[in-house]
Amino acid sequence: MRHPLDIIAMFAALWLLASMVLDALTPKELTAVMIGIAIGPAIIITAVFYYLRCPRLDFTVMFAALWLISDIAMAFISPKGLPLWLLALGFVPALLIGIVLHWQRFQRRHERLPLPAPKRG
Repeated sequence: MRHPLDIIAMFAALWLLASMVLDALTPKELTAVMIGIAIGPAIIITAVFYYLRCPRLDFTVMFAALWLISDIAMAFISPKGLPLWLLALGFVPALLIGIVLHWQRFQRRHERLPLPAPKRG
């Protein structure tokens, strides 16, 4: 069973790690505190959905959307413009999830296609 204190500790560690990594990747004007504030709501929402045992597919789509929203929030609060590669990095989880979902749909296309009806004559 997932204990709430374990979930809080895990997501707090992930929040701190993400803030520090993004601080190293972003311009010096954007501090770890500003990044932490920008990604904090996304981490909290993700932790709540993890605690509620959201289905895996829904959880990954929600995570990708929150990652993109956090990336946009960092671009808004940054006193200096973020590099384009960092803005593009916000789209990577959504792009990967979209590729996986379309690939799975492509693999299961034979299950969805109806069999041709024989001609009666």
